[in-house]
Amino acid sequence: MYAGNVILTLFVLFLVLFIALPLAGLALWALISTVIVGLIIGGLGRLLVPGHQPIGLLTTFLLGLVGSIVGGFLGNHVIHTGGFVTVLLEIGVAAVLVATVSSIDSRRAIGGGRGPRGSLY
Repeated sequence: MYAGNVILTLFVLFLVLFIALPLAGLALWALISTVIVGLIIGGLGRLLVPGHQPIGLLTTFLLGLVGSIVGGFLGNHVIHTGGFVTVLLEIGVAAVLVATVSSIDSRRAIGGGRGPRGSLY
């Protein structure tokens, strides 16, 4: 009886791994890779902007995602460049977005985004 349950469990596992996941996996992988690319592009764009940016991780991700989509569209469909130049455009667009949102957020903060005694943190 134990061997029958193990064989049945392995059969169901193989069905899930080799039939169900590949069908649903493509959409799931596209979502996961979009999130990872958005975080990376947003992080790189944030690194290019000098100074303190008073934005959180979610804003960085969203700006990286928008920068990746807009930069990818510009690189692939408007300028018709290759992969590396398109990635540089994605990072550049994300950096411009991070700088823009950071300047808007720092104007909203009390004291212009500066801490005690005028220091930046």
